Amino acid sequence: MKVCMIGAGYVGLSTATVLAELGHDVTCVDTDTEKVAQLERGRLPFYEPGLDELVARAREQGRMAFTADLRGGLDDASVVMLAVGTPALPDGRCDLSSVWQAVDTLAHTLSHPATVIIKSTVPPGTADRIRRYLAEAGHDENAVHVVANPEFLREGSAVTDTRHPDRIVVGVTSREALAHVRALYRGIEAPYVVTSPTGAEMIKYAANAFLATKISFINEMARICDAYGVTIDDVAEGIGLDSRIGRAFLRAGLGYGGSCLPKDVAALIHAARDKGVEPLLLPAVQQVNVTQPDVYADKLRDALGGLAGKHVAIWGIAFKPDTDDARASQALALIDRLLAAGCTVRAYDPLARCTRPDVAWAADPYQAAGNADALVVATEWEIFRHADWGRVKAVMRGNVVVDGRNCLTPESLQSHGLRYVGVGRP
Repeated sequence: MKVCMIGAGYVGLSTATVLAELGHDVTCVDTDTEKVAQLERGRLPFYEPGLDELVARAREQGRMAFTADLRGGLDDASVVMLAVGTPALPDGRCDLSSVWQAVDTLAHTLSHPATVIIKSTVPPGTADRIRRYLAEAGHDENAVHVVANPEFLREGSAVTDTRHPDRIVVGVTSREALAHVRALYRGIEAPYVVTSPTGAEMIKYAANAFLATKISFINEMARICDAYGVTIDDVAEGIGLDSRIGRAFLRAGLGYGGSCLPKDVAALIHAARDKGVEPLLLPAVQQVNVTQPDVYADKLRDALGGLAGKHVAIWGIAFKPDTDDARASQALALIDRLLAAGCTVRAYDPLARCTRPDVAWAADPYQAAGNADALVVATEWEIFRHADWGRVKAVMRGNVVVDGRNCLTPESLQSHGLRYVGVGRP
C-alpha cells in the first residue's frame, strides 16, 4: 500500500518506519521544511534508540521519502495518516489547529478514494467531526473513510511498541475501513479492539489517565509510608502481585511528565466538563503530581537544614531515560523550586538539556556533583543508577543524595559515606 504520513514527528516517524518494514511505501509530509531537509540528510529531529538506523534502511530500500509538499505526498496514496502534534493550550485544552490545518488541506487536495487514519491524540468526537467536514467538502463517505486509530507508543521503546503492540484499537464506521486497517497492519500480531471512532478516542484518553492515576496513587502511598516508617517498595510489590492491579507504574518518584500524560489528563478533564460531567478523580491525580516536586524539595530542605545558598547537583533533565524529551519534566519543576529557594544548581543529562539561564551545565555527572552540598537523581538513567559512588563522595562538599526515582540501592551509597534520602524508604 502507498501511505502518506502527515507529520514527521515522534509518532509519525516511528509508525512510518515500521510500516515501511512491513513492505508499504511511505511518504512523510511535514510543513517544517528544515525538519524535512534534516531528515533527507539522514538526521532525526529527536532521539529514539535504533530509529535512525531503521529510517536509513527504509530509505535505502526506497520505501520511505520525505517532503513538505502534501499534494505530492497524497499522489496515489490509499492510506493517509494524521500524526500531527496536539499540544495543550494554556487552559489545558487540546490544541487541534495542526489537525484542522491538515484536514482542510486534505479536503481541498485529496482527489481519489482513501482511508484517512487519525493517529494523533484528539478529544472524543474529533474523528466524527472530521468525517462530516470532509463530507461537506464534497467527499463521498463511501470512498473517503475516516478511522480513529490511536497510538500507544512509549518514548524509548517506540519501535518495539509499534512492532509488538498490546492491542490495535480501531474506531470505524464501515467494514471496508476496518479491512483497510487490517491490510495496513498485516504482519503485526495483536488483538484488535474494534469500536466507534469516539470510542477509540476515549480508549486512548482513558489509558493515559489510568496510567497517570497509578503513578499519583503510588506517590501518595509513598507519602503515607514515610509517615509510618514503611517501605513503599514492599507495598508496591505486595499490591502489584495482585493480578487485578499489576506491577507496572508502581514505582514512587518525582511524578509523571512528558508530552502525553500531563496534556491528556488535562484534555480529558475539559472533554468531560464540555459534556456537563465534573470529574473528581482526575483533578486529584493532577494535584498529587503537581505537588510531588514539593515533597522532594522539602526532603532536601530538611536534610540540609535549609536551601538558601546551598549548591545542588541535578542528575537528569529528561522526563524519563532513553529520550531527549524534557517536556513537562518533573526534574525541571524541582529545579524551579530550588532556584526560587535560593539554591545554586548545576545539572547534567546524557541527552536532554536545561534551557534555564541560571542553571549551570556540566560535562558529565561527576562535574555536576563537584562541590555540591546535595545531589538529586531526577531521571533513572543507567549511568546514574550504576555511578561510582566513591568518586561522587570524593567530589561532593556535602554527602546528601536524594533519590528522585527510588532507583538507587541505599546500602551502596551508605557504604561510601553518603546519606541516602528517598520517599517511602525509611
